[in-house]
Amino acid sequence: MLTLLPASTITPLQAAVLGAVQGLTELLPVSSSAHLYLVPTLLGWKYEGLAFDVALHAGTLVALVIAFWNDWWTMATDLFAKDAAKAREARTLWALLIVATIPAAIVGKLLDDVAEQQLRSLLLQAATLSVFGLLLWLADRTPTKGADERSPGWFTGVAMGLAQCLALVPGVSRSGVTMTAGRFLGLSRPAAARFSFLLATPITFGAIVLKLKDVPQDVPGPTLAIAVVTSAAFGTLAIKLLLGMVRRTGFGVFFAYRAALSAVIVAFWWTHR
Repeated sequence: MLTLLPASTITPLQAAVLGAVQGLTELLPVSSSAHLYLVPTLLGWKYEGLAFDVALHAGTLVALVIAFWNDWWTMATDLFAKDAAKAREARTLWALLIVATIPAAIVGKLLDDVAEQQLRSLLLQAATLSVFGLLLWLADRTPTKGADERSPGWFTGVAMGLAQCLALVPGVSRSGVTMTAGRFLGLSRPAAARFSFLLATPITFGAIVLKLKDVPQDVPGPTLAIAVVTSAAFGTLAIKLLLGMVRRTGFGVFFAYRAALSAVIVAFWWTHR
């Protein structure tokens, strides 16, 4: 079990800030794992560890379920639809989500300790923020057919699932790398974002279950609840923000933000060597 701070060290305000950071950055393509490490580092707080970060994912899981409740309900009821085409599409989408989730689940289980101990370098996070931000921007500018299917197809869906494995590295961004893969493979922005969010639900649930035993016991329940509720609220806001943006603009703003944050990180590292 991870050894964390005494309860009095994590204040309700810090919990609320970290919850807001998690809710916004997990679902926007800017990397929550990087932000949950960088924010306390830049503010002089102690980083609480991966188990605390995963506890915050409970909030974003709630946000994902609320935002896409109609999609999940339709997928469930269509399994028993009299319309054979609807039932077949629902079965295919369920199977695709399961298969696409398996690679990231395996990699997350095998490399969990590596992510916790060896992938927290500030320079590594600066590099991944910039490089994968650039890839997202390039994917968004690459001419594609802009397919808007409800189900992206096996090749594209599995490729997005494989891309999700890279999100174990802080700075990559799970939503960012899956949308990058989807855009490179011809999905429209809304379709890439939608499948990325659907794909986020089972892997987020799995991460919570995997780390449940490590959830910090010395953080007061009310303080942890503040973090989770704040994460859910800001996560819902982030989903609405992103889905609204992808219909009007591209992902260039996220590349600009990631590049700027990368520069801040390098400057911070340089002055604190």
